Amino acid sequence: MKLFFCCLASVLVAGLGIVVLAATPVPSATSAVSSLGSVAPSSPMLEPRSGHSATLLPDGKVLIAGGMRRNSDFYRSAELYDPATAKFERTGDLNLSRVGHGAVLLGSGRVLIVGGWTGHGSTDSAELYDPATRKFTVIAKMTVRRGEPRATRLTNGDVLITGGDDHDGLDAHLASAEIFHASTLSFQATGSMHDARVSHTATLLQDGRVLVVGGHGAKLNASAELYDLKTGKFVETGSLITARYKHTAGLLSDGRVLIAGGSDDRDWNGNLNSAEIYDPHTGKFTAASALNDARFKLSEEAVSLRSGNLLIAGGSKETEIFDPATGKFSIVAGQMNQKWHYMSETGLRDGSVLMAGGYANDDLGTAQTWIYRP
Repeated sequence: MKLFFCCLASVLVAGLGIVVLAATPVPSATSAVSSLGSVAPSSPMLEPRSGHSATLLPDGKVLIAGGMRRNSDFYRSAELYDPATAKFERTGDLNLSRVGHGAVLLGSGRVLIVGGWTGHGSTDSAELYDPATRKFTVIAKMTVRRGEPRATRLTNGDVLITGGDDHDGLDAHLASAEIFHASTLSFQATGSMHDARVSHTATLLQDGRVLVVGGHGAKLNASAELYDLKTGKFVETGSLITARYKHTAGLLSDGRVLIAGGSDDRDWNGNLNSAEIYDPHTGKFTAASALNDARFKLSEEAVSLRSGNLLIAGGSKETEIFDPATGKFSIVAGQMNQKWHYMSETGLRDGSVLMAGGYANDDLGTAQTWIYRP
């Protein structure tokens, strides 16, 4: 059984014999180090981890939950980062060890944890973390098992959960989706996506719809679709210029969505530096300037800064800032010591960003963290 979700793609590609898609030429990036802030090492976490979740709580602390030390060594433990002290402290444990799960802050201030990979494959289990008691509580199960799903809080306070894998193996990708009802703490199936997806992105748009992009299904997806809360259905929209998965996405202040990085079917040998922008008014993707460094195994969501810029980290020693005014990426001063994959990035109340954990090519997680300051 292949439990290491970070390497799942290599197993899938071997069995599918998919044709690799060529990258589309895009405008060149800028390689100059920017004056848009800097990255510096910070206090380490209590545990080395990758594939964990990091959720900003109402009090300004960050909940770090689950993840893995290395392949097949998954965590139940959780910890809290306090920006006031720049230190981590232990909090209550998850009821189930998991990596590659979804985590969403609810309107109640609690955190919903769903799915992921366990020591026995993917799971349908869900839990709630309560900052008041510092404990996790098991709640009703999802409608199906989902390894590496995407969980997006909707404008009505409910949560849309899309895709993932229903077991560990080939042809396990899901097109199904479900809704977590925050008022009843229950799950209900909703309309299915047009394509099965794992390692995709799901971005809440300004009009309340959710843009679902890329990922891996029966093939590497260039497709995108929109979920409408009013109808409970997905409708297809424009296609990516370059099919990709394990990429990142970020909502821009003008309502467009940046899609950046990821990989093609060659996985480690197919890292992408390309980026594109989705316009919800036209339903089309257009090429953007390229990243300075090709990167994949990124956090699903790029961090939105107070300036309106987006921060992208992970999969490279460099941290980059996308400026929608110029349409270009700039490198931030200060390098990480490794290309950390599946690290977390969390925007803090003071405008800085906590970047934590990840793993390098040896699959061993790190406890290291870094702080970006604008």
